[in-house]
Amino acid sequence: MRPHYTLRVSNELTRLRLDIAYDGTDFLGWAKQPGLRTVQGELEAALATVFRENPPILTVAGRTDAGVHATGQVAHVDLSAEQLNHLAKPHGRRAKPMEPTLALRKRLNGIAGLRSDVHVREVSRAPEGFDARFSPTFRRYEYRIADAVARRDPLLRRHTVWYPAELDVEAMTVSADELLGLHDWAAYCRPREGATTIRELQGFSWRRDETGVLIATLKADAFCHSMVRALVGAAVSVGERKLSGERLLGIRDEAQRTSEFKVMPAHGLTLVEVGYPDDVAARAAQTRARRDADDRLR
Repeated sequence: MRPHYTLRVSNELTRLRLDIAYDGTDFLGWAKQPGLRTVQGELEAALATVFRENPPILTVAGRTDAGVHATGQVAHVDLSAEQLNHLAKPHGRRAKPMEPTLALRKRLNGIAGLRSDVHVREVSRAPEGFDARFSPTFRRYEYRIADAVARRDPLLRRHTVWYPAELDVEAMTVSADELLGLHDWAAYCRPREGATTIRELQGFSWRRDETGVLIATLKADAFCHSMVRALVGAAVSVGERKLSGERLLGIRDEAQRTSEFKVMPAHGLTLVEVGYPDDVAARAAQTRARRDADDRLR
């Protein structure tokens, strides 16, 4: 007997969580832009193919810049009961009914194709109060650098920056650790109108993998525009003995953009995880309240 997944028709929406991975090389970032290829644009075009009437839009945990990759991006989408029923129906003569979340993942990846640079890893029903953007407690990124002593693998060139000098990983680790905490990161951000630059940097560390490639791991409640690549660039200057760790603190506290270090290229950066608490609704309310307070202070 075939399973049935028909849902009661109502005006209520069901929120689904999408876990997404992509190679950002050929994307102009996450956010949809007219005439440009973006991750959101590609996924919403696929959603419009699945749902020809009233296609839903995506809300994302964090918008990545042009050229930045992701293995752990998270977004949500709200679907009506009619849309869920549409997913559950068999598509094709030999098709069987399918649970809507599985059907949506299969159809989105099918539209993208087998060699696509974006892949929906999982679709699941979100818990009550879940908000991909406002519920996270942290975002975690990794940045890869092959310096002069590391093995350089051409197969990883789209995800690893090749740097011409040898870098002092111990000095970089010490300076990174001293930057942690809740601060105004205006000196390490490209300001966006109406956006706060106050963030809590929860973790910043460096290590070498078995091939000698340097991997930075950065974790914060959220990152402002270009913050990760700027912090990595500042740490690289320490590793090359062009800046001291104390100067990185001074730059942060001066809260002014500087040319004392270079912001690193986008292709070495990957969003690897978005963390959510058990009580996602309370966290979303807390984040919205804090953002509103920051807005009122400006």
